[in-house]
Amino acid sequence: MGVAHAFIPPTPGPVAVAALLNADLGWVIFFGIVAGIPATAVGGILYGKYIANKMYIAIPEHMARDMPSGDTESKDLPSFANVMTIIGLPIVLILANTVTAVMLPKESLVVQWIGFIGHPFIALLLAALLAFYTLGTLRGYSRDDIQRIATRSMEPVGLIILVTGAGGVFGKVLIATGVGAALADTMAATGLPMVLLAYLIALVVRLSQGSATVAMVTAAGLIAPAIEAGSFSAPLVGCITIAIAAGATMASHVNDSGFWLVCRYMGMTEKQTIQSWTVVSSIVGAVGMAVVLVISMFL
Repeated sequence: MGVAHAFIPPTPGPVAVAALLNADLGWVIFFGIVAGIPATAVGGILYGKYIANKMYIAIPEHMARDMPSGDTESKDLPSFANVMTIIGLPIVLILANTVTAVMLPKESLVVQWIGFIGHPFIALLLAALLAFYTLGTLRGYSRDDIQRIATRSMEPVGLIILVTGAGGVFGKVLIATGVGAALADTMAATGLPMVLLAYLIALVVRLSQGSATVAMVTAAGLIAPAIEAGSFSAPLVGCITIAIAAGATMASHVNDSGFWLVCRYMGMTEKQTIQSWTVVSSIVGAVGMAVVLVISMFL
């Protein structure tokens, strides 16, 4: 879940960064998956197995209370294939848009059609309509039921928009006050690759204020002028986007709302959350960054 949230659109952070850097979402998704697989293996599977043997945490009371007593409730759940089709549809369409744009001439009718349905807005709209139909209409829900469920699902979006907007404002403030120019001069003096610099900026912002989304948007706002002034290929900008996401994923700590979400929902103490969630997020960010840094050397 951490990898998907940080690396793979259409989650808010990578989408916002891609918009600020004018990155192709197809490349962002592709490199997000490539970096996310080893990050999941090392952070989630290897370290997860290690730390799970070091601590015992009972099932939280709120989970035990809500657990079904038998298998009757699970029979009405949608199939795994149905859920994965809904989740995967926008990703496949966006990737198809990127692939056809590279392989076929721009005037091709196929490119134009795929470009339309592969646009993030249309791809997500199609996925939402598919969800309404397969999870709603086919399962006996009325239009009023679907509308009520959809309305309730929009409630958390307000906070996401607020956090994303706040990160953008914070980035603009840093630029307007001269921090952006000073940072650009410092970057030019270091001679470090843009991928690594983007990662470090996102990491510093993440450590200082906590929110991964704010760190992503702020770092992207500071890096964007350098991207516009330079000649970076679409794949390289995709790598830079994932590098920012990796830096913003590192070291989830007490200033991060996600830290407390995991801590409280899983019934862990602060120490246990640091030993598990904080370390896992750091491993995910470090491994993801290492992967895109190696890839960027060939772009």
